[in-house]
Amino acid sequence: MDFGLDPRTAEIRRELLDFMDRHVRPAEQVFARQLGELADRWAWDSVPVLSELRAEARRRGLWNLFLPGEHGGGLTTLQYAPLAEITGRVGQLAPAALNCAAPDTGNMEVLAEFGTDAQQRQWLDPLLAGEIRSAFAMTEPDVASSDATTISTRITRDGDEYVVDGRKWWITGAMNPNAAVFVVMGMTDPAAARHRRHSMLLVPRDTPGVRVVRGMEVLGYDDHEHGGHAELTFTDVRVPVANLVQGEGDGFGVAQARLGPGRIHHCMRAIGVAERAIEAMCARADERIAFGRPLAEQGVVRDWIAEARVRVEQLRLLVLKTAWLMDTVGNRGAHTEIQAIKIATPRTVQWILDKAIQVHGAGGLSQDLPLAASYAAIRSLRFADGPDEVHKNALARDELRRQAVARTSTPSPAG
Repeated sequence: MDFGLDPRTAEIRRELLDFMDRHVRPAEQVFARQLGELADRWAWDSVPVLSELRAEARRRGLWNLFLPGEHGGGLTTLQYAPLAEITGRVGQLAPAALNCAAPDTGNMEVLAEFGTDAQQRQWLDPLLAGEIRSAFAMTEPDVASSDATTISTRITRDGDEYVVDGRKWWITGAMNPNAAVFVVMGMTDPAAARHRRHSMLLVPRDTPGVRVVRGMEVLGYDDHEHGGHAELTFTDVRVPVANLVQGEGDGFGVAQARLGPGRIHHCMRAIGVAERAIEAMCARADERIAFGRPLAEQGVVRDWIAEARVRVEQLRLLVLKTAWLMDTVGNRGAHTEIQAIKIATPRTVQWILDKAIQVHGAGGLSQDLPLAASYAAIRSLRFADGPDEVHKNALARDELRRQAVARTSTPSPAG
């Protein structure tokens, strides 16, 4: 078992680390200032410094690294994992600088795998070029969206058009006026089998009847640097039949294909969040004196630091194993591990952030440090792409089934 990086990944990693040190980290404060100067604060990808970073990333060959195959960087999931972790350290800026930010990543994967040639020309190509943004409209306020088969937005065929009526919320990126297309999941056949009722449709933002109702906050943070989370309504929204992704009834399958890679990308970047929190915790513990000695000499603080290191190393190994399985046996074969990292990652990183905040005292709760905003973002991952409880239930069901099969196939010892 080799834990080293292959030569290509090691080379890209060196290039990425240099890019982060020379360009991304120095741009954090510039980005925040320019963001505050925008006429429309939701159009975060319009800030000049991000355009500069994107040009430099493309020059260095650090563009679309998340996407395998002809459309992207040609990396495997395992190769991309340590790179995504690095970008997670400056999560509000680095993924976007590399055109590797959600929700565009998942939407590009959908279009690359399921889109027609015309759909790819109209939407995938400008997304790959970083010319537009997008949003994925699945979650709804009136149904239990943890069960995707209950999505109630209606998509009705009317001649050469589909008509969309419904309400969505927590739609990441939709507040950004540069999000030119929404990938919308809705019900096309209520009488079909449970997993064949829904379809996926491409809805341009400027289609009559599409309304962005409001931005939504996560623990008081509006997350505007990622285009914000929005509530949307669709009222008699008409789009051509050619905007259907795959076929009628394929929506659930397309959504699951999208969410698998999305879940591991979230986990990869979250490890970077944890590493930056540990760095901040250790620096604070060394410099702050309390009761006559540095916090680093306090037993409870040392316990937190040791636990944080152990937990993040365990988490990284599980995520890397999952990435390897996705490359070797596919997303379906890695289903159990994808569920496991989705359960473990937010919980682990949330714990580390909590201890880092505690070591920083009241300052850890303030806008002066990234810890509180990171905590809010990581807490939201316990809902995004499915809540913990749904994944735990499915994981336990699969484990019970596996153990039952193992018992029946194992010969009984001789009596």
